[in-house]
Parts: sequence; C-alpha cells; structure tokens
Amino acid sequence: MILSKVTDLIGNTPILGFPIAGKNATLLLKIEKNNPGGSIKDRMARNMVIAALKAGRLKPGGVVVESSSGNTGIGLAIATIEFGLRFIAVVDHHAAPDKIAVMRALGAEIRYVDGNYNEDEVAVVERQRLAAELASQIPNAVFMNQSDNVANAGGYFDFVREVIEQVEGPVGAYVGCVGTGGSMTGIASGLKLHNPRTKTIAVEPAGSIIFGQPGRPYYQSGTGTPQGDTVGLVLDYSCIDLGVQVTDSQAFETARYMARHTGLLVGGSTGGVIYKALELIHGGQITGNIVAVVADGGEKYLHTVFSEAWLKERDLLDPKIWERLGGWLAQESMEDTPSAVPRLSIA
Repeated sequence: MILSKVTDLIGNTPILGFPIAGKNATLLLKIEKNNPGGSIKDRMARNMVIAALKAGRLKPGGVVVESSSGNTGIGLAIATIEFGLRFIAVVDHHAAPDKIAVMRALGAEIRYVDGNYNEDEVAVVERQRLAAELASQIPNAVFMNQSDNVANAGGYFDFVREVIEQVEGPVGAYVGCVGTGGSMTGIASGLKLHNPRTKTIAVEPAGSIIFGQPGRPYYQSGTGTPQGDTVGLVLDYSCIDLGVQVTDSQAFETARYMARHTGLLVGGSTGGVIYKALELIHGGQITGNIVAVVADGGEKYLHTVFSEAWLKERDLLDPKIWERLGGWLAQESMEDTPSAVPRLSIA
C-alpha cells in the first residue's frame, strides 16, 4: 500500500520480544521510535490538533503554541504541516539540542524561556506560562496545554488496539514512563478495559513529584513532573496499579547497555522503563507478557545520555548497573537482585 502523507506513518509500530527464562515472562518492547517524528508523542500531538480543529478552537491557518521538551513539539510540527498551521515551540535550556534542531528543520519557531536556571533544573512552569502568554497575544493562536488536554490521552486508542492485536495471549503488565500522564492514562485505561487483570506500572524519575515523593533535580527529559510544577489534570491515578521511581543512572546506563548489547538505541526515559520492568520481573511482581514502550530513540541523546564525558561530569556512570542488567538479560539469577521493589503511594 502506498501512503499519501507523512502522518499516515504514525502507528502500527512493531514489537520486539526478549524472553526471560526461568521467570515465566517475556519483555515486549513496543518500538514507538519508529513513528515519523521518532516518538510515541506523534500519536497524541496529531490527535490534539484534530480535536482543536473539530471543536473550532483552532481555525484554518491558525497558530499552535506549546511548551515542550522536544518530542511533543516534533509531533506538533509534523501535524501542523499537514493542516497548514503555524507552530511555536516554547523550550528551555534542558531540551536536547538534537530535538530542537529537528523542530527547526520542520519549520517550527523556537522560543526560549527567560531567566537563570541551574543546568539540571527543568523550567516547566515558566515554559507553560510563556506559552499561554504567547497564545493570548497572537491572533488565532491556541495553547495546546498537553498536561490538561483530554485529547492527549485520547491519542493512544490505536496504541492499545495494536498491542491487543500483536501480543499472543493476555497482557500481564504494561510498564511506561509518566510525565503529563497522557500516554499512561490512555494506554493503562484502555488495556484495563480489555483485560482488568493487566497490571499497570508508571515509572517516573527519582526527583519527580507525581507519586508524592520529595522533589529534586533530575536529568531525564520529557518525563516526570519537577518540583514547583503541578501534576497535569490529564493523569488518572485510578488506572495505575503501581508507581515507581528510577534514578538517572539506572535509566541512562540501561539505555547505553541496550545499545551495546542489543543494537537498539532507546532514549533515557525508555532506559528507565526497561530497568524497572526487568527489576519487577526478577522480583516476581509481574509475569507473562510484559509490554514496555520505547517512547523515543537514543538518536536524540547522542550528546547527553550516550556521551560518557557528559555522564561523568554529572557523576551518573555506574558499572554495577551493567552487571545487574547482564544478569537479568542473560537470564541468570543474581544475588543482589532485590526481592521486592519499593512501592510508592498513588493515593
């Protein structure tokens, strides 16, 4: 079949399986980096634009404004090209330079927030404030506000349908990163409608405040909610069975390990998802078909996550994590494998 536009390439992404011997589990990675914008956010970005056009909030020839660390911005850049719209992305210094370069290549206008921020401080609050201000000042402009936009979660209906069709047998658990809450809410609620026994695990960076833990700076991009920000209204806690945190070192070292040992380049937040999925499998907390999402690819983090110099400067290198992963993925038991994963309250 010959497709007619780039957005037709969104979805129908493949699944890559890693059987875990002795644990009655298979880790199934849904390769969302294969979307045209390189991330799972392509799905919801286009859905938000379509919803705004249908509701009349966004007029033909109008302007989309959004605060983004990169992936949502790339998805919106592609969607606005399809519908002949102008797009302004509001970013901060924390956004990966490669992501900003992609947005610019797609015709997006980039606006940086003002102010002096620490290198590891994510300026989400100021990004959102500036995005809302710009949208109020520009004629026929709409602030998409992905954190509170119901069309965010609604953009993952096809993801759920694809997983159900692709996985042979029931889905034992779904493990995904949580930021605005759109993908977690849309996917977790959809999978539970199909099979209420599916366990849903949300992974946030250590330092994120989504599950009530103390906030502190972290380097994982496009995931979690930093201290000073508020959790998005789109996040539905009721569809999440377990909330866990992953450190920057665990996330980034897992991404680097996957590249070296499987040939699969995944982003930093995906590294965190894979680490926690394997930890839960080896702790006996999840079994069967374990679906984890490759939210984006490592190609966008070559100068950060995949740079040993960058990691060393921030004291994020940890060879013990590679040893642990080697045991988990080599299907060998390890004496230091935790028997249980600390649970975080999601009440």
